[in-house]
Amino acid sequence: MLTRPSLQEILKWREHVDQRITELFFDRSSEEVFQRFASLVLLGINHEQQHQELLLTDIQHLFSLNPLYPTFVDGLLRIVRKQMDHDACSRDMKFSWFASSIYSIGSNGDIHFSFDNEGPEHTVYLDEFAIGCRLVTNREFMEFIEDGGYRDPLLWLSDGWAYVGREGWEAPLYWTPRDSEWYSFTLRGLLPLNSDAPVCYVSYYEADAYAKWCGLRLPREEEWEVAARELPLSGTFLESTVFEPLPIVSLSPSPREWPILQQMFGDAWEWTMSPYVPYPGFRPVKGPLGEYNGKFMCNQQVLRGGSCFTPASHIRLTYRNFFSPSARWQCAGIRLAKDPD
Repeated sequence: MLTRPSLQEILKWREHVDQRITELFFDRSSEEVFQRFASLVLLGINHEQQHQELLLTDIQHLFSLNPLYPTFVDGLLRIVRKQMDHDACSRDMKFSWFASSIYSIGSNGDIHFSFDNEGPEHTVYLDEFAIGCRLVTNREFMEFIEDGGYRDPLLWLSDGWAYVGREGWEAPLYWTPRDSEWYSFTLRGLLPLNSDAPVCYVSYYEADAYAKWCGLRLPREEEWEVAARELPLSGTFLESTVFEPLPIVSLSPSPREWPILQQMFGDAWEWTMSPYVPYPGFRPVKGPLGEYNGKFMCNQQVLRGGSCFTPASHIRLTYRNFFSPSARWQCAGIRLAKDPD
């Protein structure tokens, strides 16, 4: 309903910005000014990568409101789905255990780039904990729905239960029942729900309620980072152009190799039970950039790991994403954790 710039106007503005940025880069009259400018550009590039992800999730949400269920992309996912190991996803959830110890958490600034909220590096003591070997699947979440999970107030945080009643939540966002089957809206349109794929588009409240239903909990962000620190930064990212979290490819049947932590990076952001607060010793930078992350450190929950919409070069072990606990339009899923009996 609003007038927007034409494509020609947008391209003209982009050309103007590119020209001015290039002029600034070649102006080396002051090395100090140049270094300051270069650091701002690096921050801007990483911020733009966040926009690339949000543009796609915004498009998906906007298209989902259209009763014709338009498609954004088509074709590739049908090929990818044939390669998945459905038997691996049907196995019971396994857990990897980590010993009680003092661990180092956060960025120490020795990598190419990190946001200020990822540091400073600090130590934490963690009691023994276990973390799920994979993300919770759509099939497993369906059992929660069929068992009346959305109708049991004992499973829900008070604010979450208020959202269930006010918003009429009965299933994850984009799930639609048709002819006694569940369908899910994707950037490829409305498709039959892939039962073996990770459940996503759930709020923190839904993730927490599901964990309680299982008699378990969500991981703390420190636990998640400790569990993922030896793993490669590989997974289903934006560059795959799949735009959906995928089932795990395989899990070794060998008891010696099982369990193996999978899907820690890519596929779906993982809710943690940690509130988004500053690390010990955090100091926002002076000036407007100090507001980039610091002013949001209230009433948010931390998510880790990236999603199928995240650029692969954007994610890091220490990356801290954050959203309101009621947010459902972001590609966020569930990994379970537990304490010793």
